[in-house]
Amino acid sequence: MREALGIIPARYGAQRFPGKPLAPILGRPMVQWVYEGACRATRLKRLIVATDDERILQAARGFGAEACMTSPDTASGTERVAEVAARYDLPIVINIQGDEPLLRGEAIDSLVEALQDEAVSMATLARRETDLSRISDPNVVKLVSDTEGFALYFSRSPLPHQALDFFWEHIGIYGYQKDFLQRFRGLPASRLEQAEKLEQLRALEHGFRIKVLETSHSTLSVDIPEDIIKVEARLKGTSDDC
Repeated sequence: MREALGIIPARYGAQRFPGKPLAPILGRPMVQWVYEGACRATRLKRLIVATDDERILQAARGFGAEACMTSPDTASGTERVAEVAARYDLPIVINIQGDEPLLRGEAIDSLVEALQDEAVSMATLARRETDLSRISDPNVVKLVSDTEGFALYFSRSPLPHQALDFFWEHIGIYGYQKDFLQRFRGLPASRLEQAEKLEQLRALEHGFRIKVLETSHSTLSVDIPEDIIKVEARLKGTSDDC
């Protein structure tokens, strides 16, 4: 099996939630929850926390993670992942979002397995969501795909406009062929990417395909401080939402 490198980009200065990777969840920083979940994957050769902040670096090393600094000028999480991936000779790269504390190892493994096919340049995950009340939430990213399972579009707006039974909720994790990731890094930011604030749209707008894999596991991404309460409730087994 072709080997994979897992990278968790962790930026301190998020506009909506500064210091988010260090936000405590049941007494542990969020980045630790992400790291420990990723450690349960069986298909990663190496796992690294990549950050632009000394506080996150020291916290990650404090709970036993391999961590490294990246350029403070890096514009996005994907570019941060590409910067670190360039240092290692591993053909598959998994971008494990640092705000997904409930992510499971098997989700990572499914991406690594899909990317064994070198014709798949980029892959991500989606979950069938039947709670249509969530389709209007801009913090819930929706997607639609073609009959071959490749993404057509991602949006923070309702997608499709009138879903009758379910919609596809995007799960924030990506896998790349390393060569494609370096190419992606060099592409100019696209109009749709800037409008939706979704990096993956850069690939679509430049004509590249993104394979979408279905997962049944529900995650909770942390976008604002109030999301911490929902994550803690889920971890305690008391949440009935999502």
